[in-house]
Amino acid sequence: MSRALFDEMRRRMEHFRRSEQKVARYVLRNPDEVIHMRIVDLATEAKVSEPTVVRFCRALGCNGFQDFKLKLAQMLASGSQFAQFSMNDDDSVAEFSQSIFDSTVGTLLSVRDRLDNEALSRAIQALAMANRVEFYGFGASGAVAFDAQHKFFRLQISTAAYADPHMQNMSAVTLKEGDVVVAISQTGRTRALVASVRLAREAGATVIGLCPSGSPLSEEVTLPLYIDVHEDTEIYTPMSSRIAHLVLVDVLAVGVAKTRGPRLAEQLKAVKKSLTPLRFPEQEGKP
Repeated sequence: MSRALFDEMRRRMEHFRRSEQKVARYVLRNPDEVIHMRIVDLATEAKVSEPTVVRFCRALGCNGFQDFKLKLAQMLASGSQFAQFSMNDDDSVAEFSQSIFDSTVGTLLSVRDRLDNEALSRAIQALAMANRVEFYGFGASGAVAFDAQHKFFRLQISTAAYADPHMQNMSAVTLKEGDVVVAISQTGRTRALVASVRLAREAGATVIGLCPSGSPLSEEVTLPLYIDVHEDTEIYTPMSSRIAHLVLVDVLAVGVAKTRGPRLAEQLKAVKKSLTPLRFPEQEGKP
């Protein structure tokens, strides 16, 4: 069985009742324990009533608690699921660090399995043929935009990154046909970013969107690359979506490098050589 059950729990998290959210968080954190529990045990550990556990199971399309446990066990048997991040105040460093790594790995696998390779190929071709590439994002997505600019700068592409709405708008109206904007957003609901994307498209640019499906941004871009990461908003929750965005930027950069062919390889070697005087030499006998 795929990761569909966990993905469905994450997707529905904000729509569950508060008591059902407690059950979902406990299951996501302790799946191996849950498959051996009685319904009264899960209710006690999640601090909810038994009817709440039943409602939670039925909300996920299961006939009841036993049916839910069977599906959960089948999923765990595939060996492909990593737990959703969740943390208690008394967790040790080892416990919460492992949870963060597992949650991030699970997010990356989920995004990988859902990627539309045809859309990805079209995005790579647009970037490889672009006269100019600009990256837009705010907050954590702004950091991803600047990382992307750094990667594409090495590929002999005229590129820039902007995390300010005024600069994005000014950039957008100066674009033309043959230019590409990559708009990055974890929510896809930032009004200023959507407004800049509209200006870029009106100017004739192609807009690639790294954003959730069904979001306002996904409806405005030319080529959407969907990254559906359903993150809980608890105070300790790490931004796994940011890591997914960074990895997808790497995929796009490698794709562009391959498309541009051998002539780019010499340029990349020259760039690497130019950095050698800035580093201490490696000591012999040490890795």
